Amino acid sequence: MTIKGHLAGGVALAAIITLGAAPAFAAEAKADAKAPAKAAAKHHAKHHAKKAVVKAPVESKDHAELEALRGELAALRGELAEVRGAQAKTAADNAALAQAVSHDSVVIKSLPGELKAEVKTEVAKVAPKTDKIYYKGVTVTLGGFLAAETMWRQRSELSDIPSRFDKIPLANNPQYNIGETRFSARQSRVSALIEGNADKNTHLAFYNEIDFLGAAQTANSNESNSYNPRIRHMYATVDWNNFFDGGSLHLLAGQAWSLVTLNSKGITPRNEVTPPQIDAQYIPGFMWARQPQIRVTGDFLNKSLWVAVSAENGQTGTLTGGTSNTLATGTGANSAFFNATNYSYNQLPDFVAKVAYETKILEVPTHLEVFGLLRDFNGRQFINPTTGGAGSSSSVPSATNAPSNKDVYGGSFGGSVIANLVPGVLDAQASFMAGRGIGRYGSSQLADATTDSVGNLKPLMEVSFLAGATWHYDKTLDLYLFGGEESLKRQAYLVGGAFAAGYGNPLVNLSQCAIENGSCAGVNHYVDQITGGFWHKPYVGSFGRVQWGVQYSYTQRALFSGNPASAPNTYKASDSMVFTSIRYYPF
Repeated sequence: MTIKGHLAGGVALAAIITLGAAPAFAAEAKADAKAPAKAAAKHHAKHHAKKAVVKAPVESKDHAELEALRGELAALRGELAEVRGAQAKTAADNAALAQAVSHDSVVIKSLPGELKAEVKTEVAKVAPKTDKIYYKGVTVTLGGFLAAETMWRQRSELSDIPSRFDKIPLANNPQYNIGETRFSARQSRVSALIEGNADKNTHLAFYNEIDFLGAAQTANSNESNSYNPRIRHMYATVDWNNFFDGGSLHLLAGQAWSLVTLNSKGITPRNEVTPPQIDAQYIPGFMWARQPQIRVTGDFLNKSLWVAVSAENGQTGTLTGGTSNTLATGTGANSAFFNATNYSYNQLPDFVAKVAYETKILEVPTHLEVFGLLRDFNGRQFINPTTGGAGSSSSVPSATNAPSNKDVYGGSFGGSVIANLVPGVLDAQASFMAGRGIGRYGSSQLADATTDSVGNLKPLMEVSFLAGATWHYDKTLDLYLFGGEESLKRQAYLVGGAFAAGYGNPLVNLSQCAIENGSCAGVNHYVDQITGGFWHKPYVGSFGRVQWGVQYSYTQRALFSGNPASAPNTYKASDSMVFTSIRYYPF
């Protein structure tokens, strides 16, 4: 029975007792009052005796009922008391709670610093882990790693962690017979990404990444723009979402990977695909550059189709062979460049256009790219107008020595594919590039251009390719195998049966290339390499990530053959290299 039921029952019983028992009480009292008189007057009367015998059972029954009702009423009163006690206790608890809350509010107000620290500590225990720092409406993501690395080379290149594939010593060089072992931490790097939103459709970002591989005497603008401190990346981006129906627009300005570099996702920065090697010069056949540029990109068809164009810093990497009467490069004396390094006379930047498409081929996620590169080579040429031959670059201009500007265009096309053959387990990639004047975009840094017999600039024809695969054995171990090559085409100019200019003199004598300290005038024909290795992650946790790896590479450098025919392999050199790396990624 509920409390309300007990209360209602109590009220009803009280009413019954009051209304029903009252006449019985009155009759009983009246009978008790008359009894002595009747007893005295009619002590022996028979009628009184019968009447007394009949009334006794009635009075006994009424009394029992009355006692029962009194017991029920007492029980109800006890239950009512319990209810009232519970209500009183609840009211007391509420009052105590209100007092405690009031007291805590006073404490909170008086100790805001301690409270905030405590709250932050407790929130941090359950908050999701993130690499981002939130500051004044923007997010900052720190990155990079600390590296402890070693390199062993069969042929001494006198180089740090980046190899010089185009300068592997031939047998005529004493370094051919001397190996080298070095330790280095200079490939360590630090990065910071700052991001924020101007509005719901405009996303802004700034990215900076540096390492410690710059060297003042070798700093140049050829491929990695290696100045001190060595900036790998420093650029800003603006992304306009929903810029047009079904697509977005992206702008990049600053130093970043060249647009010729392979991407893994669309054409977006920080998604470039570099081989997984340790050697800081990557692998022959990998086409790349990091240089200042302005890039515009659009994405279409729900981000499955991407189109981009860029204008990038130009530089003739190497001008080799030919005549000396064309000024195509000069030193950076009295400038912000190192004064012993040659720089080309750039009139136009390098232009790159790329299209990327992402789809599935036979249910295999695939990323496809095609691109084109346009380059301008220019210089100051001195030609004798009377004979049509080359004049001297140091000659004073006259009627017989007329200087003039010379411009020639070079360029190439290329393509790449990345396929997740077994998603999450096996990835494969392949790329190629072919064209004229593309040496500076290759890891081997082969020559860009030469000149003909009258001083005209001639970009060299080159073909480059790279292919490889990475096997993700499990979450902690990756194994990889890659192979690539960069190869130039001979471009020699003969006059009267003799070599006059160009690249790859077919008449050069290479017989001393195999003799230590011998003279070897050959030039590079190709560089190829096969390499493999692994990366293992023994720790991944709240303190970052630790990984270590080993890479072995076999690289071959070959010169163009000469005349008389060189003995086999006298114009080739091979080099075995072993690299190790231990890296700690704190972020």
